[in-house]
Amino acid sequence: MRSWKPLLALAIVLVAALWGHFATTPPSSAPVAAPASVASAGTSAASPAFLPPEARDTLASIMHDGPFPHSQDGVVFGNYEHLLPEQPRGYYHEYTVETPGARTRGTRRIITGGTPPAVYYYTDDHYRSFRQFMVSR
Repeated sequence: MRSWKPLLALAIVLVAALWGHFATTPPSSAPVAAPASVASAGTSAASPAFLPPEARDTLASIMHDGPFPHSQDGVVFGNYEHLLPEQPRGYYHEYTVETPGARTRGTRRIITGGTPPAVYYYTDDHYRSFRQFMVSR
């Protein structure tokens, strides 16, 4: 007769692994996270922990209306995923956040809303999820 203890141990390990995966992976239609705050470029306030250091350079370029390293920076973001609040076309614009070592633009972007920008979102998975943050001027 087989012992049930190894099966129980395996089941516990699988449940723990799945629990950890789903606790850290937002669903694709997840709502935008509550805003965190970041001071505008040139101040000493810390960025939200989820923003990579390269995002400060992108924010500085946004605040000074350029220069931007990629021709796609500043183009209209269509919000085709419908994960950001619905707004008229042209409200959102996207900007590249450099990825060290990447040979392409990578998957990291800052999306701004409004002109001048009134809301800011960050995505590191090419528009599958967003985190909102605020910029103090």
